[in-house]
Amino acid sequence: MSTSNIGMIGLGVMGSNLARNMVSKNFIVSCYDWDEGLRTSFASAYSEGVVHANSLKEFVESIERPRKIMIMIKAGSPVDSVLSELMPLLEEGDVVIDGGNSQWEDTDRRIALCEEQGLLFVGCGVSGGEEGALNGPALMPGGSEGAWELIKPIFEAIAAKTSKGAVCVNWIGAGGSGHFVKMVHNGIEYGDMQMICETYQVMRDGLGMSNVAMSEVFGRWNKGKLDSYLIEITRDILGYETADGEQTVDFILDAAGQKGTGKWTLIAALDAGEPLTLIGEAVFARCLSALKSDRVQAAEWLPGPKTKLNIEPDDFVAEIKEALFGSKIISYAQGFQLIQQTSKDKNWKIDLAGLAQLWRGGCIIRSTLLRTIKEAFERNPDLSNLLLDPLIAETVGEAQVHWRTAVANMTRAGIACPAMSSALSYYDGFRTARGSANLLQAQRDYFGAHTYERTDKPRGEFFHTQWI
Repeated sequence: MSTSNIGMIGLGVMGSNLARNMVSKNFIVSCYDWDEGLRTSFASAYSEGVVHANSLKEFVESIERPRKIMIMIKAGSPVDSVLSELMPLLEEGDVVIDGGNSQWEDTDRRIALCEEQGLLFVGCGVSGGEEGALNGPALMPGGSEGAWELIKPIFEAIAAKTSKGAVCVNWIGAGGSGHFVKMVHNGIEYGDMQMICETYQVMRDGLGMSNVAMSEVFGRWNKGKLDSYLIEITRDILGYETADGEQTVDFILDAAGQKGTGKWTLIAALDAGEPLTLIGEAVFARCLSALKSDRVQAAEWLPGPKTKLNIEPDDFVAEIKEALFGSKIISYAQGFQLIQQTSKDKNWKIDLAGLAQLWRGGCIIRSTLLRTIKEAFERNPDLSNLLLDPLIAETVGEAQVHWRTAVANMTRAGIACPAMSSALSYYDGFRTARGSANLLQAQRDYFGAHTYERTDKPRGEFFHTQWI
């Protein structure tokens, strides 16, 4: 007998919290996991509004038709394994939703596989971590046409809301678009985190500031134009002490992990020919951090300047604030440009203003800046790069003055700032009408006869010179 409104496969932290979120919005949720321990512990903790199933067949039969089933498990082959067992039990018109961090190409393939059987498949980006899953995540669904109307009531109910009540979920588009924008979201997240870490390091090592003092700075910044979730949690981390006075951040090993979505974003940018330089540096900074033993040895052998800055701390804090803000604009500009171009290539028709609105609540990269980005795309939905919006161009133009000074001072002190310096280089490269690639094209033509275009001829005409 069908008793539930939706099914949830995967009762780890994210799956169980999303199920609890749905129950809190008065939906009945069927729950299943192959791990008997997870099933048992979840069943013992939660009973009201939940249908606990002990087999996949029992789980499927308990859901009202057309069935809506969300999968919250590890991306990759586990999703294919679940689909292979699940699909024979489903009927035409049923909807399967993959809420994990799947690669968007895999989602394209799974959509085709399901639609051959008359099923609808949705690849849905979910952002906000375990707290967001429970209290309101940002949701980015995309996939089979017709699926949105079936899942919309549930997704709008459980999604985060902005301070003005806007719902942080929207249909992204066809194919793997939902997982694609979540991938880019994570790439922007990589960049934001790296820039904040560079800011922290120069305040710690260059200015000798205490964790408490830095926490106070991030707290002030979080009340202005840098207001964001990542600035907020950085304030909390730097201000955290254990009961015996230990400042935990000082005892965490400086070797970063990663799950691959930043790398996927970089690969997608290379495939599309889009210059995501900041995100690329953020990914490589994590790779460099993992070389801990080599870095310890290099610190003894490789010379460099003293790290202490001979500058008034308050003056430099003001400069680094502008560097962080300007770099953050570049990060979003690069990410949205990749989404814009891929959307055109794939005919996804992604609403970029709607996407910026969706990211304003619930998700890890939520920030005040996204309101400005939303307004830019409302003024010009076909905006190819955020830096071409007059208001954003004026804002980043004002930031670049102090941004340059901050990066120069960090370089003089020997403090690495790969994300913020690459963002500044991108800004300068983007605003340069005539760069140096004419020489590069001449070099390519010299050794490989790759040809070149001329400034005095129409675009699309190619020439070759016998240079010797």
